[in-house]
Amino acid sequence: MKVSVVIPTYSRRDLLEKNLHFVVEAANDKINNIAEIIVVDDGSTDDSYPFVKNNYPQVKIVKHKINRGFSAAVNTGVRTAKGELICLINNDVVPSPDFLKEVLPHFTDKNVFAVSFNEKGEFGWAKGKFVDGFIEHEAGKKADKPHLTFWVSGGSGVFRRSTWIELGGMDEKLFSPFYWEDIDLCYRAAKRGLALLWEPNSLVEHRHESTVGRLPQTYVQRIKERNQLLFLWKNLTSPNLFRKHLWGLLKRVIKHPGYLRIVIMALLSLRAVLKARAKEIKEAKISDETIFARF
Repeated sequence: MKVSVVIPTYSRRDLLEKNLHFVVEAANDKINNIAEIIVVDDGSTDDSYPFVKNNYPQVKIVKHKINRGFSAAVNTGVRTAKGELICLINNDVVPSPDFLKEVLPHFTDKNVFAVSFNEKGEFGWAKGKFVDGFIEHEAGKKADKPHLTFWVSGGSGVFRRSTWIELGGMDEKLFSPFYWEDIDLCYRAAKRGLALLWEPNSLVEHRHESTVGRLPQTYVQRIKERNQLLFLWKNLTSPNLFRKHLWGLLKRVIKHPGYLRIVIMALLSLRAVLKARAKEIKEAKISDETIFARF
């Protein structure tokens, strides 16, 4: 199956200059089966676009007129892509030369939606859990064999394009500008009975120099917490677990009154989240409890 590599970027010419050539080199190795590399410039204010255009003629570049956020940039790349598989790599992720060799065989199983890379020096597969009324995730212990994972990173993994399109891609309405959009996509896939895997022999290096790290951390934390709530309200369709969530939410607000600000931020998207929730209730095939039991 042919692979389209999609790299979203926003005003980080420095990272493109530092890391893009590694992706190009990997594309030159036929073992990775890469048909194209697509850089999506999400309204950069620096010279990212001309840098790629002038230095990498083999790379397709698409430019947003304005900054629309991570989900929108990735969705644009997927819509543009021609490959059956989408490899999502952040601009601060460096792949090993044969990083797709062990990933591609997994997709012969039509039930596999996505496969996560093994980030050097990081933990392995992701473990999902339901704690005090909230869905959380943490890193599982690295293993030497493929492992089920709670989610596959939108900046370090491979996704089946046809399923991505069927699922509607990343939810730009609820999760922009960033955080929880890839977890949401993977959770929706899992509730439709699809598999998510972590492949230990597919190595990449995540250098953690993303654009988000340059933003005020108070703002980033609020977005992260808001999106966690939106994720819960959209996807937690088990009546029993949702009651536990409401009770846990009440206790959190009582214990930390400042959290009420996060709740209000999330409530501003209530109409959209209720519409999305209705769709999940209708289309889900597997219960929330079943998913958490796996981990």
